[in-house]
Amino acid sequence: MDRILLLIEDNPNNSYLMRYLLEKAGFTVLEATSGVEGIDLALRYKPDAVLLDIQLPEMNGYEVLSAMRSDCELSGIPVIAVTSYAMAGDRERIMHSGADGYIEKPIDPDSFVATVSANLRSVREKGEPV
Repeated sequence: MDRILLLIEDNPNNSYLMRYLLEKAGFTVLEATSGVEGIDLALRYKPDAVLLDIQLPEMNGYEVLSAMRSDCELSGIPVIAVTSYAMAGDRERIMHSGADGYIEKPIDPDSFVATVSANLRSVREKGEPV
């Protein structure tokens, strides 16, 4: 059974690289370039997990997290932040905002899929449905 991941990322280069790596590893990847589009796709397809950039047009990643966590249809979907926010305290703020995992950009192509998988395993071990 395919694992469906929703990638919410507005940078086409980042999106291309992440999609390529994930599809090569056997994931099915849906893409959104804004938070509004991402929430719409999440509601429509109920992905196994969301990979979320924090710096997005229209609606930033914190707003996307808040909207997802307050929606009964989306609240259980694991969200992994994939972000360039890497200053002291950023990871904690993102996790406190409702993210289940955190991956720093720029991503490492050699370890990205393993890091995504490890984040998904960590969520599963906490008893979340993945």
